[in-house]
Amino acid sequence: MSTAAVFKKLNTAVITGGASGIGLALAKKCVGYGMKVLVADWDAKNLEAAKLSLGQDASTIQMDVSKLEDWSKLKSQVVQDFGGRINLLALNAGVSGKTSFDDPDPSGFQRILDTNLYGVLNGITTLLPLVKEKSSTASPAAIVITGSKQGITNPPGNPAYNASKAAVKALAEHLSYDLRGLRPAVAVHLLVPGWTWTGLAGAAGGGPKPAAAWAPEQVVQYLEAKMAEGQFWVLCPDGDVTVAMDRARMLWNANDAVLGRPPLSRWREEFKGEFQAWMEREQK
Repeated sequence: MSTAAVFKKLNTAVITGGASGIGLALAKKCVGYGMKVLVADWDAKNLEAAKLSLGQDASTIQMDVSKLEDWSKLKSQVVQDFGGRINLLALNAGVSGKTSFDDPDPSGFQRILDTNLYGVLNGITTLLPLVKEKSSTASPAAIVITGSKQGITNPPGNPAYNASKAAVKALAEHLSYDLRGLRPAVAVHLLVPGWTWTGLAGAAGGGPKPAAAWAPEQVVQYLEAKMAEGQFWVLCPDGDVTVAMDRARMLWNANDAVLGRPPLSRWREEFKGEFQAWMEREQK
């Protein structure tokens, strides 16, 4: 599906987590094309600033993506403002935070899963009927779901976040498969950013962007290019990690099960030398 089919004047976009970071950069791109944009976010201060920066073609709604009643309100606004038509649905809202199985309080796990996993699932179940009903070859739609490399390579240290993004990857894959008969009217893309300078990565602290980190605008530009290619997988590199490095790491991780290695072998001392040799060989 051509990018121009979605990023088009007077088309519509609904973006969760759209008041900052990658979501805001995507909203700005849509407005730049002359699209009508509805930005959803839980942070009222960021929403106010986003509204000012996006201008009259954007509206905002404060919501908690983990709550179905908030999604019902958003759906009503989509029907009222856009006649129910959604050309771009970006399920981008996410949170992070360290979690550990040594912590007897499960609230940290619950918070991350509620937002990262159920925020996506709630969005699909609430808005997919509108997307399917209003899309056509003349007015196609795209669903962009923001995942994470941590949901694929599963590095140790943050089990709740990794689990939430692994589940989001599975949802996106199934959604793409289930909607295959509707292409090119509805396409699904899994956005997997690299190191991106957003609030989750430390940008909220106000420090300078590290040279190796991508700006959110770079991620959105890469997303647009991959959407133009019709790619489901939008695996973004960054200043430190190349596409070849990502592929080699993912292959190693998948081979744990295939070869019967212990899980997360990449980070185990006894596999350190073998992993380094693998990376060197796979990137040649």
